[in-house]
Amino acid sequence: MVSKKVTLVNAQGFHMRPASVFATAMGKYACDVTIKFNGNNYNAKSLLNIIAACIKCGSEIELVCDGADENEALAEAAGMIESGLGE
Repeated sequence: MVSKKVTLVNAQGFHMRPASVFATAMGKYACDVTIKFNGNNYNAKSLLNIIAACIKCGSEIELVCDGADENEALAEAAGMIESGLGE
């Protein structure tokens, strides 16, 4: 299991488009990918889970990857969030 804390930099937060891009990207990994936010765990491969988390700009989240390709998944997940998810 590997994890990393990152801060969401999107001005609009994790709304529909970036959440969809993120969930789709994480779906290609075999490992479990979880977003820890406000004391809750959210499945990062689920668009609806990400939207339900209501993660706003400036929020610190913890990405947790557990499984076969966890290092690759964590690197891509952190990179996507730190770069603003294309926005």
